[in-house]
Amino acid sequence: MSTLTATPEIPETPETPGAARATPGGPVYRVTGRRVLSSEWAKLWSLRSTWITLGLGLLFLVAFGVIAASHYKSEIGSGRPMERGFDSATAVSLSLFGTNFAQLALGVLGVLVTAGEYSTGMIRSTLAAVPRRLPVLWSKAVVYGLVALVIATVGAFVAFLVGSQIVSGTPAAMGLGHAGVVRSLLGAGLYLGLVGVIGTALGALLRSVAGGISVLVATLMLVPGLISLLPSSWQGDIDPYLPSNAGEATFALAHDSTTLSPTAGLLVFLGWTALALAGAAYRLLRSDV
Repeated sequence: MSTLTATPEIPETPETPGAARATPGGPVYRVTGRRVLSSEWAKLWSLRSTWITLGLGLLFLVAFGVIAASHYKSEIGSGRPMERGFDSATAVSLSLFGTNFAQLALGVLGVLVTAGEYSTGMIRSTLAAVPRRLPVLWSKAVVYGLVALVIATVGAFVAFLVGSQIVSGTPAAMGLGHAGVVRSLLGAGLYLGLVGVIGTALGALLRSVAGGISVLVATLMLVPGLISLLPSSWQGDIDPYLPSNAGEATFALAHDSTTLSPTAGLLVFLGWTALALAGAAYRLLRSDV
């Protein structure tokens, strides 16, 4: 004769539904925006490439600005006719000469921030921790965009302060108190920060370091050259709205009928940035990984 021992039934509660009611309790961590941002901040600074590439971006911005100012000063003192492009130079344009080189470094690092996780497979862990996905993209873009903005703004002001001392006493001499100078320097920092965000978006969209860098370089440097091959009647309608040209309008000190105003240039460049982020968000939601 056997005896059956009844096991007392554990009542189901909202805190322990279904199979979870038999699982020992433990700390529960909610996925919040602040925690996702903290995670992306930690991942960004844990990579050696972050320090190296940001250092190169700052170096390019300052070094090329100082070199351009020194070259202008030597041309002024030589007594020879000024080289093309230097005859109308200002302390601002000379100091920001390295912007085209700095944008490559900062944009490439933006691509690495997102595409690098796909190449290593770490993106699976990231998306497992944040199943909603989109907060990962926004956090990466915000964290790196702000870092690039700060680095670029500091570099722009340092390059100007040094460059303005070099060209002091020449027709290009300007100070921070001159009209439009501070706006131009802040615009350069904002432009480079947004280039970093676009790089982040391209990395998430293409999921390839090589592909993201190629598209970034083509967009910022090659496409404007190709547009110059079009009929001149077309160039005037297309050229000002290209990402690089619209971005440059945000920090240019002087404008003419062929360029956008600083506000219009910023709005157009923000539109390009939003388009890149929208494409990255769409693919992130539609793809399995």
